[in-house]
Amino acid sequence: MPVVRVYVPLGRAALEELASTGALAAGPGAPRTAYAVTSRLEQAAPGLDVEDLEYAAFSDAVEAAAGLRSARSDRRVVAAADADPAWVSPRDGAPVSKVVLTAPVPLSRVASFHIDDEVTAGMDEEADELLWYDVTELDDVRSFFVG
Repeated sequence: MPVVRVYVPLGRAALEELASTGALAAGPGAPRTAYAVTSRLEQAAPGLDVEDLEYAAFSDAVEAAAGLRSARSDRRVVAAADADPAWVSPRDGAPVSKVVLTAPVPLSRVASFHIDDEVTAGMDEEADELLWYDVTELDDVRSFFVG
C-alpha cells in the first residue's frame, strides 16, 4: 500500500488530543497543515535525492512548529507519519512542501516525534538539532509540556 511521509507540526493541544483520541484530527471542516515531498518541491530542487527532499520538508515543518508554541518555553514538536495518499492534498504557495491533511491520521500511522533538546531552543536552530522519539514515547514527549 503506498503511503506519503508527512511531517506534522504539533503544539501542546494537538499532542494532548493525539493522546486522548488516538489520532491527529483532520477533515473537510478542519484541515491540518503538514509538509511532504511534493512535485513542486521536487521541481524547486532538481537533483536532490529523496532523503534531501524529505529533510527539506521536515525543516519546513520544524519552522512551522515554532509558530505553534503557546508559550516561549514550549519546544517545537514535529510528528512524522505515513499517510494514505488520499488524505494528502498539496497546496499552492510557500513553502512548496506544504500540504493539507484531509482525513484523521491514526496514532498507528505515526512513526516518530521530533522535539527540541532544550526549553530555551530558539526558532533559528536547525532541524537536525531536534531529538527523536519513537511513537511509543508519546507520554514522554507530552511530559516536556507539563508545568
